[in-house]
Amino acid sequence: MSINDVRNIAFVGQSGVGKTSLIERLLYTSHSKTHLGSVEKGDTTTDFDPLSIRYHHSIESTPVTMRWCDHRLNIIDTPGLPELLGRALSIYPAVETTALVLDLSMPITQLSEQLFHFAQARKKCQMIVVNKVDTGVGGVMALLQEIEQRFGSVCLPVNMPTPDGDAIVDCYFKPEYGTDTCAFDVESLHERLVDQVIEVDEAMMELYLEQGSALTPQQLHAPFEEALRTGHIIPICFVSGQSGAGEELLLQTLVDVMPMPSEGNPPLLEKNDKSISVDCETLDHVVAHVYKVSVDPYLGKLAYIRVFQGEINAGSQLYVGESNKAFKVGHLYQLQGKQRTEISQARAGDLCVLAKVDDLYFDSVIHDSHDEDGVVMQTLAFPNPMHSLVVKPKKRGDEQKISEVLGKIAAEDPSLTIEHRVRTNETIISGQGEFHLKVALEKMALVYKVEVDTSQPSVEYFETITLSAEGSYRHKKQSGGAGQFGEVHLKVRPLERGAGFKFVNKVVGGAIPTALIPAVEKGVRQALEEGAISGNPIKDIEVTVFDGKYHSVDSKEIAFVIAGKKAFLNAVNAASPIVLEPIVDISLSIPTETVGDVSGDLSANRGIIIGTLPEGSNFSSIKARSPLNELQDYARKLRAMTGGEGSFSLQFSHYEAAPPTVQQDVCQEQRSAI
Repeated sequence: MSINDVRNIAFVGQSGVGKTSLIERLLYTSHSKTHLGSVEKGDTTTDFDPLSIRYHHSIESTPVTMRWCDHRLNIIDTPGLPELLGRALSIYPAVETTALVLDLSMPITQLSEQLFHFAQARKKCQMIVVNKVDTGVGGVMALLQEIEQRFGSVCLPVNMPTPDGDAIVDCYFKPEYGTDTCAFDVESLHERLVDQVIEVDEAMMELYLEQGSALTPQQLHAPFEEALRTGHIIPICFVSGQSGAGEELLLQTLVDVMPMPSEGNPPLLEKNDKSISVDCETLDHVVAHVYKVSVDPYLGKLAYIRVFQGEINAGSQLYVGESNKAFKVGHLYQLQGKQRTEISQARAGDLCVLAKVDDLYFDSVIHDSHDEDGVVMQTLAFPNPMHSLVVKPKKRGDEQKISEVLGKIAAEDPSLTIEHRVRTNETIISGQGEFHLKVALEKMALVYKVEVDTSQPSVEYFETITLSAEGSYRHKKQSGGAGQFGEVHLKVRPLERGAGFKFVNKVVGGAIPTALIPAVEKGVRQALEEGAISGNPIKDIEVTVFDGKYHSVDSKEIAFVIAGKKAFLNAVNAASPIVLEPIVDISLSIPTETVGDVSGDLSANRGIIIGTLPEGSNFSSIKARSPLNELQDYARKLRAMTGGEGSFSLQFSHYEAAPPTVQQDVCQEQRSAI
């Protein structure tokens, strides 16, 4: 099949708008399957994995292929849950077009806005699909006004529902003039479309004025593609995935209007921080990109590939990034849900899957010539993690296995992060929310047979002092043979926040031999790590050793390690020690009507509101500062206050003295642990 007959489209949108059911209907209508599945029964093509079936929500991004009018449509179904936003964003590099699916009966949420603006940032051609017109067309005008308000006046319908919503009227390809619609008349809509398109083409505008009659879709094809590339037009299609109304017009729009690979904006490939171009019509030099990685119980690691240039064949020798070692393509597949078909080649514009290539990872660029060494895809901006959990093995000895499995889980989902905190010896998995992490942990159990216990991550406190003080200690031990002796006098003083630790030697006259001073410092550093009052490390302190005593026979390194440690603790306890707690800057994006509730909650929990600004028409952003301890499990609380619409990100700011009640709790926790 010619590359001119290929279309790559991602169906994106908020949860509940019916993306999966709509794709299922299109597969059925295009005779790509003989049975019309349903989400409720768990037998749709794209939601085939156990977790998607269990939750009746798309958990994975899944590509399918269908044919219509001698064209091949590669469509990717994506998750719509806010917590799985990263999984939807990761597939944008694989397509020329994103179709934002809306529900006629549902308000537009922030997630849909995020998906829309992300597509703008990635320079994707866009369309809007309004689904579920069979639920009633009374809200069409209100929805069109909201679309214009949120996304701009460039969003124009190419068809409209009839007054009863049973059928969809063509307003562009073969305008059904005189047919009643639920809103605008067909002729005015057609004129608005033509006027919008020819604005990008002066020659076509002159022809239109000279011709004095309507231009055909064939004449408008080139300017329409230019308008799509520049965001000057975003077509709106009405459809019902349930009844099938408008499905053929939607397929025609995808085939005849949305761009082929050579017409869309080029992929955002870079080399040495400079954009590079590819030629999708040449067979020279393979350039392809891994837009998804998953693990199949039978096939092993699967890399989902978008080919931008050249041709991949079974047996091709390819390189990953700047690797000097080529891998040989074994099996090359096209996936249709859980069904896989082995193919012999994939050309520019195609989506395919490579199996059992361990060197491939998400965002890899693969090629067959060292001329393409160093080519990368422009970095995707994933949302910041909002929820974290500590994971521990249920079975002793599974630590290494868990580490390996977590690495695989994170490789499949680039919006997940894995961190090991050495100080607290905690392995932490972070994502967009409670459900996001729940899905990841359930997959660990289902696919990798690894189960874990979870808990909230520890807040990393520190200790410091508020006064200067002195301390001394004499260590003397006699046990029949050679003894131990060491005496240390030192003083401590507080340093400014963030200064760390400073050790000063001011011993004179050989009171402590120079060779034993490092032992004193070693003892002090041991005490720094163990803390004095709460078991947390001590920071922002200067220690000056100024005197001591030693014995020519009994003074050994261990004696001065012990004496240094004890003298330091004595000095710290005399210097009014306190607990320091971490303070973070928090940025929130929330529905405007919830600003009062969210601000009040932050203020009631020791937060300080720095500022509030409007963010679009229905959302506001809040900048605040809060103790990290007060934000444990905050993702769940924010979801409850904002109806699932709020999001936030945290940035460490500084450490400051904890209030007495917090200090008391932290110290009590340490005493209870002993």
